Parts: sequence; C-alpha cells; structure tokens
Amino acid sequence: MIERFYLKDYLSFKEAELNFTNGLVVFTGPSGSGKSILMESVLASVGGTACDAAVCESSVTWEIDEDECGIENDDINVFKHLKKEKSRYFINNQSLSRKSMSAVASQYLRHLSLKDFSDFENKNLFEILDARIEAKGEEIHHLREEFARTYTEFHWTEQELKVIEDEEKKIVELKEFAAFEIQKISDVNPSIGEDEELLEIKKELSRKEKVLESISAANEIFNYEHLVSAALESLDVQSSFFDDAMNELRAVFDGAEERFNALEDVNVEEVLDRIEALGGLKRRYGSIEEALAYKEQKMQELQKYENIEIEKHDLEEKYAKLSVAVKVLAEDLTQFRSEELESFEKELNAYLKNLYLREAKIEMHKSDYTKYGQDTLHISLNATALEKISTGEFNRLRLAILALKSEFMNKNGGVLMLDEIDANLSGEESMSVARVLKQLAKHFQIFVISHQPQLTSMGDQHFLIYKDGTISKTKELDFDERVDEIARIISGDKISDEAKKFARELLEAEK
Repeated sequence: MIERFYLKDYLSFKEAELNFTNGLVVFTGPSGSGKSILMESVLASVGGTACDAAVCESSVTWEIDEDECGIENDDINVFKHLKKEKSRYFINNQSLSRKSMSAVASQYLRHLSLKDFSDFENKNLFEILDARIEAKGEEIHHLREEFARTYTEFHWTEQELKVIEDEEKKIVELKEFAAFEIQKISDVNPSIGEDEELLEIKKELSRKEKVLESISAANEIFNYEHLVSAALESLDVQSSFFDDAMNELRAVFDGAEERFNALEDVNVEEVLDRIEALGGLKRRYGSIEEALAYKEQKMQELQKYENIEIEKHDLEEKYAKLSVAVKVLAEDLTQFRSEELESFEKELNAYLKNLYLREAKIEMHKSDYTKYGQDTLHISLNATALEKISTGEFNRLRLAILALKSEFMNKNGGVLMLDEIDANLSGEESMSVARVLKQLAKHFQIFVISHQPQLTSMGDQHFLIYKDGTISKTKELDFDERVDEIARIISGDKISDEAKKFARELLEAEK
C-alpha cells in the first residue's frame, strides 16, 4: 500500500501531505478543486506519468526485487520525483530512470482510467478459472505445474528439431564448406610459433653476408693477442681477465659463424613462400593459434553434420513421446476448465448485472500450445468485442473480473487507481459500483475520485480537496465532516436538512 504522499509546488497546490490507510480511499471536492491534479501527482511519484511538481513522493510497503533493479529494500520504500530544471526519479534516494521506476511500481499499482487489456489476457483469466476449480478440491494446481514442465521440454525439443531440420536442408553446403576450410588450413599445416621462427631466419639471411664480413675483419684482433699479454706481463698485471675476454669473443664469433654457415642449406625462396602462406592464414584468422582453433571448430562441426541423422532420430523419438504427454495433460486441463466455464460465466454476469452492464459471453477455443495449455478464452460484452465497448463499460467489466479474482486471493493485491469511475451513473448504478469496490478493498488499496454520494459513503478513508482562494488544499474528514461533504454532493453548496439526513443514513449504513 501507499502509506504517505507528499506534494510540493504543483499547479494549484503549494504543499500537501496525506497519510493513507488500506482499503477504499475516496477523494471528493468541488469541480476544479484539484482532485485530478492530486491523483496525477500520486501517479507521477512512482513514474506512472510525468508532471511538473517540484516534489512528489510516496512512501510504500511494496517489496522491491533487489536483484532485478539493484535497489535495497528499506522498512518503508520511498519513491520520489523531483523537478527543477529537469525531472529526476529516485527510490530510496537512489537515482534511476522514470521507465525503471514505473516498471517497479507497475508490479503493485494499476491505473484503471486507461484501456489496459492485461486483466483479459489468458494468463490472468486462467488464474481465476483454475483457482475456482482448485477451490472445489480438484488437483488442477499440480496438473498445471506438470503441464508447464512438460510443455517447456516439449517446446525446447521442438525448437532443437527445427534447427536440425533447417541445417539438414543445407547440410551438403555446410559439409563442403567445413571440409574446404579444414583443407585450406591443413594444406599449410602451421605450427604455433613457426611464423616467428621463419621471420627470424629471414632476418638472419638478409644480414648474413654483412655480418660475416664484419667478423672476418674483426678476427684481426687475435693476431695481436700475444702482444697485449706481453705488455700486461711487463706491467706485472695478471692477464687472466684479458684471456677470458678474448676467449669469450672467440666463442661469440665462432657461434655466429656456425649459425650463419648453417643457413647455407636454407632455400630462401621456400622460406619466403612459407612466410607468405602463414601470413595468409594470419590475415584471414588473426593468428596461427586462431587458425588452428577455427580448424578444430570446423572439424567438430563436420563431425556433428555426419552424426546429425543419429541426433535427429533421437530428438524425433523424444518429441513423439512429449507430444503424447503434452496432448494428454492439455486435454485434462481443457476438461477441468470446460466443466467450470459455465459457472465462471454465470458468476461474472452476476457481477455485471449488479454493475448495470449487459451480459458477457466467455468462449474457450483450442489454439496452439502455450505454457497455459491448448485453450484460449475470449470475452465479449453482449456480442461486442472488448475493443469496441465504451471506456465506462470496459472499466466496470474490469472491476467484475477483479472482483472474481479477489474471491480467491489470500494476500494484498496492490493499489488500484480510478478516476471518476461513477461519473454519469445513476444512483443505483453508482451504488453497485461502490459495492464491488468495497469488496475489492478487502484485497486492494483503492484510490478513487467520486462525485456520487453512494461511492463516497463506502470509503474507508475520505479526503476533501478544496480551494482556499487560488490554492488547493486537502483535509481528511471525520464522520460529521463526511456527512456535510456528502450532503453537499447531494444538494450542492446550499445544503438541505434532507440531504444531511440522507448522507448520515448512507454513512451509518456502512458502519
């Protein structure tokens, strides 16, 4: 539920703070007092609409899915919309987009002024219908769970089989392409690190002649080695350090000559051709490692193509068994639902009669399998499709569906927001709407704007929206103040004794 709402600087409102109870919360007041502005700002506080209020904030008892939105729950979660130069949205002081805030709030709040068809979707209708069946002791709950599990596996197998069948249509081309790619890499037959080794050989070959000439010239130093040793001896200096250095130099020159002489047998053209072949693979695949990994992947694909008939046969057998299981379970669900459908339609029409609406027709047809079975439900109002009925009829039909659903609810259903649901209704029609809302208020917190005494008298909490000069203000009414306000609704600004008497009788009847 929404426990508290705060509004600052929005149109005719300077500031307003309201503390709500659960149940049916009614807003009344003269035309132009700001009732719709207040309702709009409550919606804006949770991202349901946009407004230019400086602050609109709702404190709620809703539990946030922390994993989904990344916001931690507090004892009371605070949804806030701030507007300075631009709008900003927060939950528990953590900034997020309006869309994200609305997604969180939509799990708990519905605004019934819009033609939202979600209450007439198969998921919702079957939840109501199946709850009625289960209440009669039938094991439809376990049947639904078993069907959902079997259908999920059936659907997955069907998709896998389709993929294989699609692959099978082009398997010849796929096999040829895989074999071609494998052969292309195999023809080069690269090894990891080979390209670096060949580039080093190419580098050595390119400088071989120049380096050997330099070594030959430098070898002249050894002709004077004995002279250096003699000079050191005359100086009484040990020549071991010089001898070691000269031996190390000989080893370097000898090693270089040996390495370069070993290149005598290397075919330069073959090296260059090999480097070019390896370069082609690297240009195509990125590196030798990636080329070899791609070859392995294609070999696995080729193996898969060669085994596809075996895999397809196994899937076809599994699909056939699951098809039978899904069919049997779906038919059991259909049987249960068909037996309950007449009673479901009868009770819906009982609500519709109380709401002064024409009778509805509920038809169940077979369709493609979904996780809810093989059935679809279609509702029409006096043979008129839902898309073509008036907004007033649509919303009262939604109330009837919600009332049916609430009969089997064991927890709070969230918040319903209605604008002038009883606008342009007669007294009897308004009372019928009020009675349905009163029943729904056992499971929902309901915010409603009303201009009728019947619905207003049913409220668990009553707020008056009025103007003090040009400023809109709010006031929670006690019993006597409610009598006066309902009397004003009945007789206008000049309140008669008869209107007050009738207002008091309406309120006392609801005690």
